[in-house]
Amino acid sequence: MIEMVFEILEFGFMQRALIAAVAVAITSSVIGLFLVLRRNSLFGDALSHVAFGGIAVGLVANIYPLWTGMAFSVLGALGIAKLRQSGRIPADATVAILLASGLALGIVLLSGFDERGVDLNSFLFGSILLVSVEDTLAILAMAGAIIAIIILLYRQLMYVTFDEEQAKVSGLQISKLNYLFVVLASVSVIVSMRLVGILLVSALIVIPNITALLFGRGFKKTALISVGMSIFSVVAGITVSYAANLAPAGTIVLMSTAVFLATLAAKHFSRKQTVEKLEAAKS
Repeated sequence: MIEMVFEILEFGFMQRALIAAVAVAITSSVIGLFLVLRRNSLFGDALSHVAFGGIAVGLVANIYPLWTGMAFSVLGALGIAKLRQSGRIPADATVAILLASGLALGIVLLSGFDERGVDLNSFLFGSILLVSVEDTLAILAMAGAIIAIIILLYRQLMYVTFDEEQAKVSGLQISKLNYLFVVLASVSVIVSMRLVGILLVSALIVIPNITALLFGRGFKKTALISVGMSIFSVVAGITVSYAANLAPAGTIVLMSTAVFLATLAAKHFSRKQTVEKLEAAKS
């Protein structure tokens, strides 16, 4: 595997793909950990489907689709945050409504759209191997900005994530923090779309974090484990997809799923051995 990585690094497009993929992996795993701990695992899925509606609007209106996708994603994220704070509609119901509405909007708008010259698969399933130098720089800039903001507001975001009521009592501006976080999450979704596409964004955000939580460590260690697993999944996934001529996005997600299943099996085996040792000690 390592030799293959060095071999593919000889190609410029693979260098750009791996650099962009690592940046996306770090961003999505960090944002995803907060989402998972907030029990908003499907948030990324909803935003990606809303973004699909925005991309459809951009294509029909002849506007750069990723900008309209980002605008719709941000507006959708702010809408979810607003409805969640109002308490009138359950958070999971809001996510489901936006997920369905965004997808329906995209389907309706594109049903009569002349798709010639437009590769919709690149939006649906990602196109990491086709990123240009400009795309790579844009991804690095957005990923860097997201990580920097998370680091600066780390303590406040942690407080809100684990005990929102107490954070409110302590004087933190909960509404502003939540709005800022959902905007960061929506930008992270748009960035991740270049790697795995609209249909698989949620997997990249959720699976590495669920895997990391199985280790039962503290927040910082869990975040580091998640980042490490996410980076491994994207690098291994791109390498295997290139060697076997497979779709990169699907290979990355399957690699991440394989890591999750292997970790789950290892934890189960370890727990079983511990139980057997305790029973043997009692007898």
